[in-house]
Amino acid sequence: MPLIRRLPKRGFNNIRHATVYIPVNLEALNKFEEGARVDEVALRALGLANGRAAGIKILGTGKLTRKLVVVANRFSAQARTAIESLGGTCELVPAKAAVKS
Repeated sequence: MPLIRRLPKRGFNNIRHATVYIPVNLEALNKFEEGARVDEVALRALGLANGRAAGIKILGTGKLTRKLVVVANRFSAQARTAIESLGGTCELVPAKAAVKS
């Protein structure tokens, strides 16, 4: 077997430096009352965001039926338009440092 195939492979890996977000769908936000402020603490209290990550990302899957003030680190374009079409607001919070797993 050639020497190059016997040596261990080492080097740079992008996964180590990736920013990880916890995904939360719009359908899950219907658990909050009308006009509520939804942030990371509230999402974790209801069990919608579990685990370690740099922040929360709101995804546009499902249908939102309530006007909410949503505070997150990222929003998909579809989620942002769905929240704002009901009269709610989207507030961006800067992400924490990357979490190593």
